[in-house]
Amino acid sequence: MIKVAVLGVGTVGSSVVKILEKNADIIQARCGKRIVPVIGVVRDMSKKRDIGIPLTDDIKSVINRDDIDIYIELMGGIEQAYSVVKEILSKGKSVVTANKALLAYHRYDLQKAAQKAKIGFEASVAGGIPVIKALREGLSANHITAIKGILNGTCNYILTKMMNEKASFKDVLKEAQELGYAEADPTFDIGGFDAAHKLLILASIAYGIEAKPEEILIEGIENIGNEDIYFAKEFEYVIKLIGIAKKKGDKVELRVHPSLIPQDEMIAKVNGVMNGVSLIGDFVGETMYYGAGAGGDATASAVVADLIDIAREGQSPMLGFKSPLEKAKLVIMPKDEVETKYYFRVKVKDEIGVLAKIAAVLELSQISIESFLQKTEAKKSDTTTLFFATHHCKEANVQKALKEIEKLPFVIDKTNMLRIEANT
Repeated sequence: MIKVAVLGVGTVGSSVVKILEKNADIIQARCGKRIVPVIGVVRDMSKKRDIGIPLTDDIKSVINRDDIDIYIELMGGIEQAYSVVKEILSKGKSVVTANKALLAYHRYDLQKAAQKAKIGFEASVAGGIPVIKALREGLSANHITAIKGILNGTCNYILTKMMNEKASFKDVLKEAQELGYAEADPTFDIGGFDAAHKLLILASIAYGIEAKPEEILIEGIENIGNEDIYFAKEFEYVIKLIGIAKKKGDKVELRVHPSLIPQDEMIAKVNGVMNGVSLIGDFVGETMYYGAGAGGDATASAVVADLIDIAREGQSPMLGFKSPLEKAKLVIMPKDEVETKYYFRVKVKDEIGVLAKIAAVLELSQISIESFLQKTEAKKSDTTTLFFATHHCKEANVQKALKEIEKLPFVIDKTNMLRIEANT
């Protein structure tokens, strides 16, 4: 019998206990051992929870128990969780965690601390989708050339509603909060930070690269407007918040931002609160993983899968590598060197020569226009909105052009920019 302690008995923790109890027979059949939750740690003992295991708010006493075989960390946060998990690992005990923020900052430290103990973290990325196992094991014969993922259900829900119903960002965000898809303070989700934490975990497994969120390009969806939706539909795109990792030579491109995606790509069809991850290997080609990216039961399913893997005495390295991937260690590509296609939305006074002057700024910044669209606000309006899509160009040149465009006297609002991501 394997005894388990659940550190944090909220929505996910409660679901873990219920799965271990309800599906005890099939779990035992699959790993050969009975996995039994014996204690849960909570912050608030006065809160009622519909589970049948003893609860305590004394985490220290639980960590010091000799009879616990595996600890499930569902506390959330970064530094306290790091301290707790590191102490557990130092005792030679295994840990399963769903804490993507913890792993975004401390995954390599924990890998070193683990020694002979195991760390399971399937639930930290894309909820119930077994993308970590697919990347670490199922695709282990491949060099991963690219990862492209919809990793945050809140953003995907908002953007899907905006695309399908022409609703405003503000209205859909409010609806998402009422439905429980978005937090009261949604910054972590809509700002792209949640997706960035998950992308860093996947990139570590794919490329063996150590990076922190502050080192990569992160942008949120809060500036997406109905005019951007209009352009997307005109040119058969959808807008998605995408996490992207690509290996280019000895550098790895890591970025999270809203992107225009051709509507016929598989990942463009991932709608609502669902997640989807595309992994491209040099031999297997593209594989696609789709499913519930959050929620108590989906996330708990991934947690229990890790428990089963540890019970089977699985020998996969935490981050997928037993030796370095490259002789010369891969490094993160500087943000300014990112190269893709771009889209600009520029609101201007409707005057003669405006288009030529903007085109001149783009030309000086070494940016070539691929397509152009103009939308006048109303029949008698003295303003108009210009939409530009570019050929491939560098991020540094785009940022330079944006600054110069906003200096032009006829520009009357902040220019919006999105990146265009296509397989071609």
